[in-house]
This record gives sequence, C-alpha cells and structure tokens, in this order.
Amino acid sequence: MKEKDQGFTLIELLVVMIIIGILAAIAIPVFLNQRKKATETSAKADVTTIGKEAMSYYVDGTLGLTIANPAAGGTWTLSTTTPVAVVTTGKLSPGNNVGGTATTGTNFCFTVTPTLNGAQAWSYGQNGLGAGTTCP
Repeated sequence: MKEKDQGFTLIELLVVMIIIGILAAIAIPVFLNQRKKATETSAKADVTTIGKEAMSYYVDGTLGLTIANPAAGGTWTLSTTTPVAVVTTGKLSPGNNVGGTATTGTNFCFTVTPTLNGAQAWSYGQNGLGAGTTCP
C-alpha cells in the first residue's frame, strides 16, 4: 500500500488566512472604540452623580452651590457659598475633569469633560443630563 502525504494544501491555507484577515478587519475597529466609549460612560456617571447631589440639596435649601475643580480624577467638593459649608464630596473617575456653576435657587449646571481626545463631554443641569458642555 502506498502512503498518502498528510497535511493541508496551499489553497486551503490561503482560504483560512483570508477568513482570519476578514474577521480581524471587522473586529479591530470595534475594539479601538471601546476605550472612548468607556471614558464617555464614566464622564456621564460622574456628572449624573454630581447633578443628583445638587438636586437633592435644592430640595431642602436654596443657597448657591459651588464645586471645586480638582485635577483629573481628583476629589470634587460641592459646597454652599453663604454660609460656606461642605455639602458633599465625591471622587471623579480617572481622566475626568469637572467644572460648573450653581446660583441661588435651582439654576445650576455641572460639566464633566474627559481628558481623552475625542471623548464626549456631559453636562447636568436643572433639566437633567445632556451631551456636550452646554446644559440642557
């Protein structure tokens, strides 16, 4: 009996390589955007937390609020202006910056901006959450 050579032909190997190349071409762009989406989600969560803290404060009081502007990923402090008193504090997600204003009454706007280039900033005001640096 004659033994037959075992293995794959060149055509079979090329077909497999082409299939792997197509799958990689589809998967790589999806994975590259995941970091940006995660950063935007953390900014959205941070600004929602700060905004809801301000809204809960305004249920009980009407004094203006200020927010300390920490370094990216630092601890933010929400405090009253008159008298000066800390209302609450919290920690920003790494890579996020916060800014905002609050005036007498329930008129306020806080913005969290990710430091990652191209990532969406989020704002939270008396009307709720909105994309960008302009409050809804």
